[in-house]
Amino acid sequence: MQLSQLTKEYDTLQQKYGDPSLNSIYHGGCCENPDICFVFMNPTGKNVAASKSWDGIKAPWLGTKNIWDLFFVLNLLDEDIYKQIKNIKGSEWTEEFASNVYNNVEKHKYFITNLGKCTQVDARPLPDSVYLKYLALLEKEISIIKPKIVILFGNQVSSIVLNQKISVSQVRKRCFIKDIENTPYKFYSVYYPVGNGRFNINKSIEDINWIIENEILENSSMVSVSS
Repeated sequence: MQLSQLTKEYDTLQQKYGDPSLNSIYHGGCCENPDICFVFMNPTGKNVAASKSWDGIKAPWLGTKNIWDLFFVLNLLDEDIYKQIKNIKGSEWTEEFASNVYNNVEKHKYFITNLGKCTQVDARPLPDSVYLKYLALLEKEISIIKPKIVILFGNQVSSIVLNQKISVSQVRKRCFIKDIENTPYKFYSVYYPVGNGRFNINKSIEDINWIIENEILENSSMVSVSS
């Protein structure tokens, strides 16, 4: 199965759980064995790709600024792209620029997605029951791209994906193993870094840097030494 085969299901669920006047938002970045798969909650109408007139990629966080602070500080975004993001208005994002941003994401070997692909007009909270409708689809995404690490943002997303009550403050830097289609994947929960969680961004950065150092860089060094 390919990622593109999931989009029809996302669009059907948009009509049920999202605002029918908006596009569902899919995913973007490195689709083949990324170092990290980042899983957020659900998109809002602030994403320029949510507009029915948008013909470009439908990836998370297009036309927004704050989340890219996180990726830049983590050295997961080139400075020139970051400066362009910070210097233009959301309405000034073009389909070409959106592709350039996600080409840079792919270059840095990570994948960005949401548990829920149902776009809302604002950042209203969604019940667990809606997110659960998307869980099997997220698991399909993960089984297709095969990431080294999956990072879940926030208590609600973490609890649903890991099928247990999660408080991020209690499980920082703790690895959870979950089997998806008979393959074990490593999951970490970190603080949600934007919106109401903006004051926790430094904790998110600390934990993600630790995960990169201990799970990605260390393993890469081991491979390099043995090869």
